[in-house]
Amino acid sequence: MTAANHQPNETPTANATLDPEEVQRFSRLASEWWNPNGKFRPLHQIGPPRLSFIRDRVVANFNLDARGLRPLAGLTALDVGCGGGLVAEPLSRMGATVTAIDPSERNVAIAKSHAEAQKLDIDYRAVRVEDLVAEGRKFDVVACLEVVEHVPDPEKFIAECAALVRSGGVAIFSTLNRTFKAWALAIVGAEYVLGWLPRGTHQWDRFITPEELARYTKAAGLINPHFEGISYNPLKDVWTLNPDTDVNYLMSAHKPIVLAET
Repeated sequence: MTAANHQPNETPTANATLDPEEVQRFSRLASEWWNPNGKFRPLHQIGPPRLSFIRDRVVANFNLDARGLRPLAGLTALDVGCGGGLVAEPLSRMGATVTAIDPSERNVAIAKSHAEAQKLDIDYRAVRVEDLVAEGRKFDVVACLEVVEHVPDPEKFIAECAALVRSGGVAIFSTLNRTFKAWALAIVGAEYVLGWLPRGTHQWDRFITPEELARYTKAAGLINPHFEGISYNPLKDVWTLNPDTDVNYLMSAHKPIVLAET
């Protein structure tokens, strides 16, 4: 979910980077975020490969040492559409100074409570990406995972996210490819057959191809896109990174260094 406060009468056409129905859907599930066997079980399962991708791409971008427990120490990171904090907390544990935003105040409340119990200092805010852009905020890392497929205008939304990336920084996106295979596995299989996700979680026409995502990020001023897929092994019940981007995939892209930027 993208981050925002919203009025009940907002519509997707009136707010291209926010769909109020999507916000309400995830708000209703807020209590489930930290239940590894609940409604968000797939997000818990894909957590390790997603975090490995983020760590490796950020370490490579900033030429850091990946061997330590806190390889992202000294970096600022933004988690866009943070939900209950499933990505924000690991980023904090890896040493980053984390800001995390979500449109749902219920999600933010759950995330804050859980982080406090873990003694993690994360700046959770119920604001939207546009609000941070208006404040002139910049981050070394902007992570936006499983979000762009839920917004009405992904190109505009990605442009707002890219505006928050510091010169020389990196953006990380993860989403679903608009293929028949993705429809069969991520919607029919995951929502209707296996019941991994609530029915209606995804809309296939909002899935985004890697080519589209690369085009949107390029238009937003990001360069050097790098893609990797995430696939499920039903025999081992694990998700792993691999070159197959037919269903779930991640992308990193970089903001060119501008010497005049502070």
